[in-house]
Amino acid sequence: MANTARELDARAGAAREMKARFGQRSRLLPWAVLPALLVYALGACAQTAPEQGGNEIQVWTAGGHSVPGGRTHTSIWNAGLRYGWILLDSHGPGFLRGKFEYAIDAVPVYLIFQPANTAYGVGVNPLNLKWNFERHGRIVPYAELSGGLLFTTHDVPPYTSSVNFTPSAAFGAHFLGEKFVWSLEGRYLHISDAGLSRLNPGVNTFEVRIGFGKFIKPR
Repeated sequence: MANTARELDARAGAAREMKARFGQRSRLLPWAVLPALLVYALGACAQTAPEQGGNEIQVWTAGGHSVPGGRTHTSIWNAGLRYGWILLDSHGPGFLRGKFEYAIDAVPVYLIFQPANTAYGVGVNPLNLKWNFERHGRIVPYAELSGGLLFTTHDVPPYTSSVNFTPSAAFGAHFLGEKFVWSLEGRYLHISDAGLSRLNPGVNTFEVRIGFGKFIKPR
C-alpha cells in the first residue's frame, strides 16, 4: 500500500510539472505568433507610398514623459488629425534621397499631468516640414520638424502661461499596407511660452507616437 501511494504521488507530481510547463508555453505562444502574423500581413499587402502631388490623411496619438532641460515629473498624452501635401518628387543624394511634405495638425485632445494639477488643452501645428526618405520594401522612414501652439486650462508649467509654443523634432517610419498606413515615431517636444511670462522654464518631453491613415494618390 505504501509503495502504491508513493507511486501515485510521483505520477501526480509529474502531471503537475507537465501542466505547469504547458501553461508557461501557452502564455508565450501569442507573443511568438504575433511577429509571424505581422510579417505575413505585411507580406500579403500591396503598398501605397507617398507620391508627388498626393496627400496624407492620418489620425494619431502620442504619449511621453519629461526629460532633463526643463520642469520634471510631467507626463503628456495627446491625439490629433493630420492633412499633408507631398510637394516634391524624389530629391537628394544617396541615403538622404526622399520626398518633401508639408502638413498641418489639429490637436483637439491634450492632457498634461503635472505635480500640481492636470491641464487640459487644445493645439494646432500649422508648420510640419517632413522628409519622406526613399522606401525600403514596405517601410518609408521619415524625419520631421514641427511648430505649433497650445492652449490649456492651467499654466504649463505652473505659474507661467496657459498659452505655449510647441516646437518638436521627430524620426519615424511608415509601414505600408494595401489601403492604409501605420506609422511609429519618436518625438522630442518642447513646450514653452517664449517669454510671455517672467518665468520660462519650459517642459521638454520625449513622446512615442502612433498613427493610422493613408496616402492619397494624385489625380
